[in-house]
Amino acid sequence: MDKLRKFWAYAAERCAKTVAQTALATISVGAVGILDVDWVNVASVSALAGIMSLLTSVLQYDRVPVEEN
Repeated sequence: MDKLRKFWAYAAERCAKTVAQTALATISVGAVGILDVDWVNVASVSALAGIMSLLTSVLQYDRVPVEEN
């Protein structure tokens, strides 16, 4: 159970970082001001990146570094 908890903590952190980085990249493309940002597109692309990150974490399940305490 502890290994599963560590996996989900790793996957959630990786997903959050991916969503934030994707949102930042999407916001900065073609927008001059805050009113010019297509927020629906930013949310959609960021959510897709988050899902892809979670799927990648599942594929890398055996490679997740497990720290011994």
